[in-house]
Amino acid sequence: MLDNARDAEQVRPLLPAAPGCLVVVTSRDPLTSLVAIEGAVPVPVDLLTDAEARDLLVSRLGARRVAAEPEAVERIVGACARLPLALAVVAGRAATRPELPLSALADQLGASGGLDAIAGADPASDMRAVFSWSYRALSPAAAEVLRRMSLGPGPDLGIDAVAALAGVPAAAARASLAELDRAGLVVEQRTGRYTFHDLLRAYASELVETHDPEADRSAAVDRLLEHYVATAQAAAQQLDPARDPVPRAAKHPAIAVPEPPREQAQAWFADEHRCLLAAVRLSAERGLDEHTWRLAAAMTTFLDWHGQWQELVAVQEAALRALRRLGDRPGQGAASCELGQVYARIGRFDEAHQYLWTALCLFEQLDDAPGLARAHYHLGWLQHAQRRYRDALSHSEQALALFERLGDKLWRARALNATGWIMGQLGEYERALRRCRDALVENREVGDRHGEAGTWDAVGYAHHRLGDPRQAIACYGHALRAYRELGDRAGQACVLSHLGDAHAATGDAAAAADAWRHSLDILDELDPAQAATVRAKLPAGAPGPAATVSG
Repeated sequence: MLDNARDAEQVRPLLPAAPGCLVVVTSRDPLTSLVAIEGAVPVPVDLLTDAEARDLLVSRLGARRVAAEPEAVERIVGACARLPLALAVVAGRAATRPELPLSALADQLGASGGLDAIAGADPASDMRAVFSWSYRALSPAAAEVLRRMSLGPGPDLGIDAVAALAGVPAAAARASLAELDRAGLVVEQRTGRYTFHDLLRAYASELVETHDPEADRSAAVDRLLEHYVATAQAAAQQLDPARDPVPRAAKHPAIAVPEPPREQAQAWFADEHRCLLAAVRLSAERGLDEHTWRLAAAMTTFLDWHGQWQELVAVQEAALRALRRLGDRPGQGAASCELGQVYARIGRFDEAHQYLWTALCLFEQLDDAPGLARAHYHLGWLQHAQRRYRDALSHSEQALALFERLGDKLWRARALNATGWIMGQLGEYERALRRCRDALVENREVGDRHGEAGTWDAVGYAHHRLGDPRQAIACYGHALRAYRELGDRAGQACVLSHLGDAHAATGDAAAAADAWRHSLDILDELDPAQAATVRAKLPAGAPGPAATVSG
């Protein structure tokens, strides 16, 4: 038995030459060369499962005591990160104090961040000492990367984010992460994304406080936030070119980031959005107002398309507070518009009205015609959401006139579609179709794929109401394909609902139910209130969804 081997070279001289001998080697290193050259059989040992962790506590404390406090046991398992040694130490402490409720022990673990509550006089059972065995074996570069990773605010980190924290090229960060992974100090939970459990994060946090000067820690966090700002802005512009790029210079020079293709931008946001939400909170806490509002602005499209409207409210409110501190009145108007739009989306009309009128007044005071046009555009959709269609049309027509005067073809096309859609709600279907057809031509001219998707939806609605549901189905197919390409799940749900209505009008009950159920697959997650409206369309015993919906 060779325990805690440093590397393969330490093991080789001790391997018996005679046949019939079995050697068991334990190590924090995967000992790959022993597997390749000596024919060793690797037996990776992962963290305990939740059930295994509970069984360990039962074996030490007895089934009755563990069963009596299931919630406390769950918290203890979480605080110990399912590490056998940590659980054994905590179980030993509980066993010597049978009068102590497990909930009190769980509270101690939570209050101390875990490490202090698990620390013991015996180095063999002290988690800091155990972690230090692996840490001391690291190269200086990998040790620094481990420490700096603890400064990341999110649940995990991509390679580029690690590189920004460490201030090294991505290739160097990748090499250090591979070393940390071999040492069992980080986990590559998905390709290119790394994390560590809470106890190791706490240990790394202590190390970075001890070894890295405050100025270095602050610079590392600034680099990370600049990386997120630069990449998020580039990715957001790829998702929706209609969103205004941010022209003003950042407080610190941003890290240069090539613009990713649209499909990669969508994947990047999917990977990073939880880290970006945490980065907004961190930048706000650090008083980095420029970073706060820039990150919030860059996240808007992704959060909106994926129906994460509460998160969108949170980041835009943080952005608005930052812009107020900066005295940036045009920025305050833009953030107020975003907040008004999302509050209208979730049915909080009073707040939506307040924010949008605030934006309108600000833009009027500033004589900001583009801002004023956007405010009228969003006020039109607010009035539409409240079924005040005449008022909605008035605001949308004002927006259209302003966009025409400004020569803004992209937003003129969107305003054309908005007025056409509202005309359709007023029963003016021929006028609606003319407006929306004009919008479709202009969307194509300016290459606004998202605007085109919304316009196809509006054209389909007009055809349906004019008594041509089959033509409507074809239009909805165009809209659905575009929304799927863009990754706009909220848009897909809306079109699928309309598609079901059109199929129902042709008498195809199965296709209608299929479309409505696919809409519900999205709405049950994004918008339960709207899901109830769609669910009411389904007859009892309607068939389940097919694998795909045409479009």
